[in-house]
Amino acid sequence: MSETVLWELGRGAAATRVLGIAAELGVADVLAAGPRPVAEIAAAVGADARTLERYLRALASDGVFAEKEPGVFGNTEASVLLRRGAPWNAFAQLYGGVWQRAVSGLDTTGTKAFEGEFWDWLADHPRERALFDLAMKDGTEQRVDRIAGLDWHESETVVEVGGGNGSLLLALFARRPGLRGVVLDLPEAVRDEAALAAAGIEFVPGSFFERVPDGDTYILGTVLHNWRDEEAAAILETICRDAPAGARVLILDWVLDRVEGSAWFDLLGLALFGAHERTEAQWRALLAAAGLELDEVGERLLQASCP
Repeated sequence: MSETVLWELGRGAAATRVLGIAAELGVADVLAAGPRPVAEIAAAVGADARTLERYLRALASDGVFAEKEPGVFGNTEASVLLRRGAPWNAFAQLYGGVWQRAVSGLDTTGTKAFEGEFWDWLADHPRERALFDLAMKDGTEQRVDRIAGLDWHESETVVEVGGGNGSLLLALFARRPGLRGVVLDLPEAVRDEAALAAAGIEFVPGSFFERVPDGDTYILGTVLHNWRDEEAAAILETICRDAPAGARVLILDWVLDRVEGSAWFDLLGLALFGAHERTEAQWRALLAAAGLELDEVGERLLQASCP
């Protein structure tokens, strides 16, 4: 059993890379109509047939694709999630690409491994920026579940800080019509302006280190875990400075000592940003330092307010 645990961890780098290759090639899309011989799959995606067969056989051993007969592969419930346009297609490419390269540089110094600033790098790489925005759609419904049942007032202005493509607000407004919305993010965020406008949501380009628009409730959806404490505090201080007194701040992020599995994601934050997931005690200290009053702590939702 102990050796199995170590084997699973040791082979992880190869599995992550091969999964990313399969997602980038669009193998799951090629198999949408049913199983096909690997030679046909390889011709469709532009890959070497023998190499692709080895990749698919390895993935199939873990339930991603299925080898129906020798050299013939089909989709499984897991591989269907890798279809183009699905969040997990984007996640697989990021984990098997830029994120894997970053993690490979981890050492014992406690500093980030990624060279340069990840957000600047994304701005210069529109393909990966689009993948990142798509990946961030994953779990949107679960995040909305956590906030849709809170008290909301008609015509309340909800500002999503660092909201990317606005998918969180779009999902929230579908459940709670009558709200007004603003998405604040860098201009290169890939978004559907028409869909946002139709839902009563305005996209405002800008940096949350400089200012935030007027609002009644501010949502930070999996934003602060990407920043070191001093930077996360600066974001919260910007909100406190620009928001009206009593404004609500909803933070959708993991509480490290309450969520199983978050310790591994914590290492991705270290590699990319030198940042970290936070325990409840660390969240309390961060919010207090930024001048926010913490009202309630859940596993993945912290509710605070501006004094």
